[in-house]
Amino acid sequence: MPGTHDDRPLPDWPEIASSGGIEAWVVLELKARNLWEEQPPEAMSDRERKRYKATREEERRVRKQLRKHAWHAYRQAHLVHLGRGVFYHDTVDVDRFDIEDPQARRLANDLPEIGSAQELAKALGLTIPQLRWLAFHRDVDRGTHYDRWLIPKSNGKLRLISAPKPKLKAAQRWIARNITERLPVHGAAHGFLSGRSTLTNAAAHAGAAVLVKFDLRDFYPTITMPRVKGLLRKAGLNEQVATVLALLCTESPRDVLPVGNEVQYVATGPRSLPQGAPTSPSITNALCLRLDLRLSGLAAFLGCTYTRYADDLTFSFSTAEGASHIGRLKSGVARIVTDEGFALHTEKTRVLRSGRCQKVTGLVVNAPSVAAPPARVPRAARRRLRAAIHNREQGRSRGDLDSLHGWAAYVFMTDPDNGRELLEQVAKLRAAHSS
Repeated sequence: MPGTHDDRPLPDWPEIASSGGIEAWVVLELKARNLWEEQPPEAMSDRERKRYKATREEERRVRKQLRKHAWHAYRQAHLVHLGRGVFYHDTVDVDRFDIEDPQARRLANDLPEIGSAQELAKALGLTIPQLRWLAFHRDVDRGTHYDRWLIPKSNGKLRLISAPKPKLKAAQRWIARNITERLPVHGAAHGFLSGRSTLTNAAAHAGAAVLVKFDLRDFYPTITMPRVKGLLRKAGLNEQVATVLALLCTESPRDVLPVGNEVQYVATGPRSLPQGAPTSPSITNALCLRLDLRLSGLAAFLGCTYTRYADDLTFSFSTAEGASHIGRLKSGVARIVTDEGFALHTEKTRVLRSGRCQKVTGLVVNAPSVAAPPARVPRAARRRLRAAIHNREQGRSRGDLDSLHGWAAYVFMTDPDNGRELLEQVAKLRAAHSS
């Protein structure tokens, strides 16, 4: 430190902490620099007092620099603060929101042992300043950790996709793989789970006499940061770690506003799950555990089958007599959904009987009149795909081969016989294109 007559490198926080904290370390450093006076000025002789006054200014300057360094070292090792409106402190303790025996719950969920922000940063391969940068909340920010764009929905409206940038995406992938994907999920959930898909979700309702479909309104925005934090605390994680993880997995919706030569990202609502983050699907499935449990119980009571794919709730009755329970089903679903902190998109509720086309997550589930898979891609969609392949074969179209292959693979998943033929046609097109 310039002007202190001591060229020793200043220590990191662990050494400062081992000295007894900031003030104790500052005193030790002042003594090492012969800038510390043990006796008070009033007890000094005139000569000692004169010498003391001569070094007092230097002592003040060095003390200020030492404290500045110590505080910087502390911030390098502690999060300290994570933004306005976020309750966080670095001291790990026990409070009234802790579940009984969190260690046992953590072990039951097979979660890694992470007891502090420092341990979390190490697991994520981040420094504390990097972790603070990714987790910090600002109502108005000059940057964002997400790339955002809009895609059209089937109803003509637009859906916001928020894809995390590389640094945050890597952290979220670790969180998903090691934490959120290990949390318990109900058997009625079919979205974003290994071995389950739109096909398994639809096949559960194949040949139904009566199909009743519900949609949850603003599904991802409804799952706010406090709900995510509560989920993680119930999983056995402590207050500090759960807070940081919840911040890493959520973000506020934002308006982009030009201010002078800068762009400001202004929060327009509370932090919630972004659609496009690797952690969002597994968090929704875990958070909906009690919702799925209660809706499955209602379905069993009324004699029907229940499944959920993300925000799509589907119930089916195997016989026409089930129609007499539709009123009770609707009122029961509305009550449970509200109790669990969600809301129904009532205008999207559909009752479909076997006499008309019944679709579940885009697949037709009517009992086929001929031998056919129980859940299949609609005939009109297959015809459009065949037409697109034919037009490409005739040179009348330059349709994207990857897109055609994806659609053919989707048909193959539900109907191997028809799908195999379509995949072979696309493969021939690809071979001709590369030759």
